[in-house]
Amino acid sequence: MRKVLSITFTLILMLGTIAFVQAQSRVLKGVVTSAPDGLPMPGVTILNKSNQSGTTTNVDGEYSISVEPSTVLVFSFIGYSTQEITVGNRTELNITLEEDASELNEVVVTALGISKEKEKLGYSLTEVSSETMTKARETNVANSLAGRVAGLVVKGTNSGPGGTSKITLRGTPSINGTGSPLYVINGVPMDNTQRGGAGQWGGSDNGDGIGNLSPDDIETMTVLKGQAASALYGTRASNGVILITTKSGSKGGDWSASYNLNYMVENPVDFTDFQNEYGQGTGGQRPTTATDAQTTGRLAWGERMGGSVIGYDGNQYPYTPTNDGYLDFYRTGSNFTNTVSVSKGLGSDGSFRMSVSNLDSKSIVPNSGMDRLSLNLNVDQNITDKLNVTAMINYIDQKSDNIPFLSDGPKNPNNFLFLAPNISQSIFAPGYNTDNGAETVFSDDIYVTNPYFIVNQGINDLGRKRTISALSTKYSFTENIYAMVRIGNDVSNDDFYSIDPYGLAYTANLQGNLNSRGQSTRSELNIDGLFGAKVDLTEGLVLDALLGGNIRKNKFESVSVGGSRFVLPYLYSPFNVEAFSRGYSFSELEVHSGFYSLDFGIKDFLTLSTTGRYDVYSTLTSPVSDDNSIFSPSVSAAFLFDKFLNISAMDFGKLRVSYAVTSGDPGVAYSNQFYYSSANSYAGVPAGSSPTSLPNLFLKPFTTDEFEIGLDMNFFNNRLGLDLAYYTKTTNNEIMNASLSIASGFNSAVVATGSIQNKGLEVLLTGKPIQTSDFTWTSSFNITSVKNEVLSTDENNNPVNLGQNRATLGNAVTAYVVGEPGPQIRAYDYQYNPDGSIVVNEAGLPVRGELINMGSVLPTLYGGWNNEFNYKGISFSFLIDYNYGNKVLSATEFYSTFRGLNKVTLEGRESGVTNGGVTAPAEDYYKALAQNITRTSVVDGDFIKLRQMTLGYSLPASWFGNTPVIKGLDVSFVARNLAILMRKAKNIDPEASFGSNINYTGIEGTSLPSTRSFGFNLNFKLN
Repeated sequence: MRKVLSITFTLILMLGTIAFVQAQSRVLKGVVTSAPDGLPMPGVTILNKSNQSGTTTNVDGEYSISVEPSTVLVFSFIGYSTQEITVGNRTELNITLEEDASELNEVVVTALGISKEKEKLGYSLTEVSSETMTKARETNVANSLAGRVAGLVVKGTNSGPGGTSKITLRGTPSINGTGSPLYVINGVPMDNTQRGGAGQWGGSDNGDGIGNLSPDDIETMTVLKGQAASALYGTRASNGVILITTKSGSKGGDWSASYNLNYMVENPVDFTDFQNEYGQGTGGQRPTTATDAQTTGRLAWGERMGGSVIGYDGNQYPYTPTNDGYLDFYRTGSNFTNTVSVSKGLGSDGSFRMSVSNLDSKSIVPNSGMDRLSLNLNVDQNITDKLNVTAMINYIDQKSDNIPFLSDGPKNPNNFLFLAPNISQSIFAPGYNTDNGAETVFSDDIYVTNPYFIVNQGINDLGRKRTISALSTKYSFTENIYAMVRIGNDVSNDDFYSIDPYGLAYTANLQGNLNSRGQSTRSELNIDGLFGAKVDLTEGLVLDALLGGNIRKNKFESVSVGGSRFVLPYLYSPFNVEAFSRGYSFSELEVHSGFYSLDFGIKDFLTLSTTGRYDVYSTLTSPVSDDNSIFSPSVSAAFLFDKFLNISAMDFGKLRVSYAVTSGDPGVAYSNQFYYSSANSYAGVPAGSSPTSLPNLFLKPFTTDEFEIGLDMNFFNNRLGLDLAYYTKTTNNEIMNASLSIASGFNSAVVATGSIQNKGLEVLLTGKPIQTSDFTWTSSFNITSVKNEVLSTDENNNPVNLGQNRATLGNAVTAYVVGEPGPQIRAYDYQYNPDGSIVVNEAGLPVRGELINMGSVLPTLYGGWNNEFNYKGISFSFLIDYNYGNKVLSATEFYSTFRGLNKVTLEGRESGVTNGGVTAPAEDYYKALAQNITRTSVVDGDFIKLRQMTLGYSLPASWFGNTPVIKGLDVSFVARNLAILMRKAKNIDPEASFGSNINYTGIEGTSLPSTRSFGFNLNFKLN
């Protein structure tokens, strides 16, 4: 309620202010069209030349603006000649803009927040606009990039609101298990650390850094894909960089305000296709006692269904297929977002924009959800004609309630997935005995928690108060020579509270535990100093130079208390436990850097660029080694060959080539020196402990080098575009953990011997197949092909295991394997006879063969197809993305086979399964198959999805000509994840995942169901 009142008050205040200051000058209206086709032009910028206030045309090319007779309007659009017109006494002004290929110099934001002309860049980047992220929304804004950027793979975690977005760029990132690109807001890096994650033993996904941001405050997200594009960021840039530019006001602009309402509902989707003929039981028999009913509730090896059966509670239930599926446990989720923004030019020398946004997200899991309040302020002010100051502050107050536990077993709300087909999940509600609070155990395993119990009794809460701020001062000595100092700070304060509830079956005496209650602070401080100059060296030779330095400091500190066995029921206090515990964590690191950038422009057709960065890492500082620093260079060239070709159909042609090296450190402190830690006292004597991982005193920074060649071309008055890139990228001397024999006194060691190579081809096609006065169709298609190979791992090139699920524990893993793409799924095959038939033992059960490589968890071919249609004020768009060439290690496939749910288990139910002349009972055979031949749990990850669809209407501006407040309204109906058009995996969503890092990519197992979202978006433009 506090946040709702805050937003309401802000809206009323802004509307009152706007009404008060609203100018009385007359309104000029008109339509802007293009030559030679005469089509209306949306997005044309119209500025008042004297005060720089302005507007843009709508989808019909219409505009309206307050003017005086002496006003001079400037009409501009990329690719068209700019026009200046004095208004005079006119009340309507229609103009036609002429195309001009010389006006194609689009300016884009590059590394360090520096703006450059896109046509002169020697590397690849892709820009995604705010509209993409604000209509059909994701709670984590990074998921909105799926299918839109060549070379980018985006996977959300099936963990509910606030879950992590897993992004990999141009193949496998590195052996050391990182992978996320560096996110940079207005030139300042931000912290994107994952807060917890699920593994094979459970856990919850507590989100990442990018997921805290409100999409309403983002103007663009620019993906710097090549190492040459990101080299100026040095460390952490080896995985690519995503630049975020936030929305700001317009200098000289009048008051502008908007209110955006977005409401989405999401429903879980069942992708299983289980058998519905045989019910619970074992040995072909239904249970006959309540005890048997409980232990066989997740085993469908009983009789063909019909009649009735005793239940876990001794009552009789129908022994027929239930209409109460496991999805009925979930509810309809919702995401309700309200955003108010206001901006104003501060004379002709400054501007500000302020916004308030609130997201109320209710998970599909009952009693779980997230609430996020975001406040954003951007200020840009010229103090003098030479000194400019910009400031940004983004405050986030986020609260997540009862974050679901994922993976297999404990406290997972998805544990009804494998119920026998005759059992209705609703009979296990409310999940506990209302007299004594004891969990209602519904299966043979007390670690498989009753979902009703955990959603009604569980606590796993996370609060976060985060401030991202940046202050920049720029002094321009001349028009082309400047100095800049920029400070950015990202501070997160988390409070966490997690318990094993009183009555939880697997806790001692059902007393529960206080897992943790505490607070943590994580911060990143960046200080930049820049000096830039652009000078004409000779006629036709221009130098654009940049010299600078950076200091980065990261710090983390956490304090917590815990305990086991609550004394008094439901009093979840650290003073109410039988055994008390406490925890403390601390780390800090620092990087000092110097860098330069030199761009040589030769006439108007060639740009040669070079950058260099020198980094000194505190994490590699050692008393016996001086390998704590490294120089990372890059060179690139952009050749505009269209200047030399007289091809009427070609509007633009550029050949680009680059080579770059980026560097990195371990990412964590204290891995190259020997540190002892304190331990509990023994017999009153203080004790200590030594590390079990052997540090490496001679660590040095690892490097990533990349060569890229690309081609950009536009044809037919820019109605057809091609962006093509080929790259080869190799990591060297990667820092990683290697296994040791415990006899050495250590079970692992830090080494720097890893190496991975990625080669890829990226293609982006854009075009306007249809363009008439009433109808336009804009389309883009991107495709990426990647070939990946692990070149080396540890000193002996042993496979490096990453992750697994509990179903196939130890019998199937993901790993980096030398000579294979990584991460690679490794599973056990059948043992074969010389004639190719499978080997069975004397009982007719399949015999395990060799551990084999089954394929990479990352796709080798992927991309997306986006289409936008506009007919007068009506717009329609859809996005299809696709993914080929990867494998998935599926716990659902294992359990459904082991438990008799998979349709493959229907074969031989009555007669048994015969191999090699030996017949085995179906139950024995398929259980042995799932446990011994784990390749049967590996499925294809190929899919084609209808990812997004929108249908909108922009109400004509004339409808609001006489309204004092509203000047425009856009209405959109939106949907996300509508349908899977093709998939090879029969019982899962191929993207389903419980893990939030590279170790668990491609591993599926009892995460939350995938969801499908529908809703609407209303955007009010206010006077």
